[in-house]
Amino acid sequence: MTDTSPSTPPLLIIGAGLAGWTTVREFRKLDTTTPVVLVTADSGDFYAKPTLSNAYAQKRTPAQLVSTPAAKMAETLNVTLLARHQVQSLDTAAQRVIVTHNGQAQTLHYSRLVLATGAQPIRVPVDGNAANQVKSINNLDDFGSFHASLGLDPCATQPSLPKTVLIMGAGLIGCEFANDLVLAGATVHLVDPSPRPLALLLPAEAGEQLQAALQALGVVWHFGTTVTAVDGAEGNLNVQLADGSVIAAHMVLSAVGLRADTALASAAGLVCERGVVVNDMLQTSAPNVYALGDCAQYASAGERTLPYVMPIMNAARALASTLAGTPTALVFPLMPVSIKTPALPIVVASAHPAVAGAWKAGDGEGIWQFTDSEGTQRGFVLTGTSTARRMEQSKATQP
Repeated sequence: MTDTSPSTPPLLIIGAGLAGWTTVREFRKLDTTTPVVLVTADSGDFYAKPTLSNAYAQKRTPAQLVSTPAAKMAETLNVTLLARHQVQSLDTAAQRVIVTHNGQAQTLHYSRLVLATGAQPIRVPVDGNAANQVKSINNLDDFGSFHASLGLDPCATQPSLPKTVLIMGAGLIGCEFANDLVLAGATVHLVDPSPRPLALLLPAEAGEQLQAALQALGVVWHFGTTVTAVDGAEGNLNVQLADGSVIAAHMVLSAVGLRADTALASAAGLVCERGVVVNDMLQTSAPNVYALGDCAQYASAGERTLPYVMPIMNAARALASTLAGTPTALVFPLMPVSIKTPALPIVVASAHPAVAGAWKAGDGEGIWQFTDSEGTQRGFVLTGTSTARRMEQSKATQP
């Protein structure tokens, strides 16, 4: 085993997603000399994860989703990049991690450590001899494999030959993929135990609008039921639903949600709940160890995980300042989320879960406002052309 023990241990970042790379970029604006080592299990190429669910709408192939190759990122930001390295263990007392690459183990020491390990897809139990063929898309490698298997061409001038895709989960990601795949010429079935899409995020009327818009494109809905089994049948899949129906499909995509990846942190004894618990400074329960992104449970957000772009950007800027010597508490502003469903564009600014209140129709079509018991607006939803009123509604909303 190689033991890397530099005279000045570097800032070590685990994870090369948006959280990891943005932290490096923001840190380098403030500190150009401190050694930085970034460890990642993937290639380290920089891409925007939200583009995975609308590549067809953008007419982009998997390779075209990479905005900056890993080598260029490392050169520009003066980073030692350890791509395709697996982190095996973390010792916070000794301030070191053990990583492996091609069967060789290496010990890395750090002065400060940033966990940006992201989240993993939630997999619900499914019976059947082809249950292992249910796919999830959580990174660029997953995306490339899925679309290669499906054989659809996002750059085709005409929709590709029909394929049938069944999607488990009518949440944000499931609806975005449904819209994208149906535009590529696929037949899409969407299965969810809720009564409508995005039931936990949108008022009923907005969810019904989205349901109608996607149905008009050809999406077939199956509400109030779940997938119980997936069996192979003559090169295709027979998908059994709890309501007794059977759907023939070429592919099954699970989009039932993400769970913070806390495996490394938990094994090292860090406090973890829904995510790696961090305070307002993004400090974990271990000295000199910080966390942000999809893996973190933010005190600044009422002990929530926030798997969206804007929280990551805000957290990275605050953390970079702290790491560069200016302790900076994270304060989240109002952060509306754009849902990428071209059939019905949607913008959502959710109220804090602890805020009691109710949805009401706003002053125009496609506008809903969430107000608390005192009548204060604490969130909003905009659909269709009303998404242009995002700034107006943001100013009227109390975070």
